[in-house]
Amino acid sequence: MKLNLIGLLFGIAFGAVLAGAQLHEYDTIHFMLRLDEAYVFLFMGSAIAVSMPLLWILERRGIETPLGGSLALSRSMRDVNHLKGGALFGVGWAIAGTCPAPALVMVSSGAMLGLVAIPGIFLGLYLREREMDTTVAAGDGEHRDLEPADA
Repeated sequence: MKLNLIGLLFGIAFGAVLAGAQLHEYDTIHFMLRLDEAYVFLFMGSAIAVSMPLLWILERRGIETPLGGSLALSRSMRDVNHLKGGALFGVGWAIAGTCPAPALVMVSSGAMLGLVAIPGIFLGLYLREREMDTTVAAGDGEHRDLEPADA
């Protein structure tokens, strides 16, 4: 219960940051993708600049996670599927002007575009899960530790 409350509070704070930076606004995303708004790139770059070294330090020190396990970052092999997935995500992002977290912020701020985007996000999750059932069973090399879907 305590962990759920912590997750809820972090989610609310994250949503507030997205709303404060106007990253839930359709026009903001399109201006960024047209390279008219540099501050969005700076916002994302600062998030990466803070989180990368922090995660590296936490993993290296063997810090325990809230669930009691050790932090182990995924280091998957580079693959053409990463490019395909990134391109598909980018196309969806450009069309909808949102991605999962900002879509939820859109709905909470009254922007109805989020109600259109969220079912698309769930459809994408479903299709990915279906694809994972076949690729894990086939042994894609990236998910070595996972059991095949039929096992």
